[in-house]
Amino acid sequence: MLNMEKKQEGSTLTVKLAGRLDTNTAPVFQSEVEPFLADLSKLILDFENVDYISSAGLRVLLTFEQDLEEQGKTMELCHVNDMIHDVFDVTGFLDILTII
Repeated sequence: MLNMEKKQEGSTLTVKLAGRLDTNTAPVFQSEVEPFLADLSKLILDFENVDYISSAGLRVLLTFEQDLEEQGKTMELCHVNDMIHDVFDVTGFLDILTII
């Protein structure tokens, strides 16, 4: 299960995530956030309460990062816990994502 709390301030959307970003929840996450991307200059994903991420979740993050970068926009992840940070490290996503 994944809970999302979205807050838009101007052209910045912050999405607080809680739970698992996996095969079941990644498509829902993508469909909930993707409609906002065209009107944003920045997407902030708060990972404070994310306790698991699968390859499906990584794929959505990569898609968002590539789409936003092509448009000259940014995506940042904040409050990434050690376990998720380790997943990003092992998969090479630390080189792709901006973690603040």
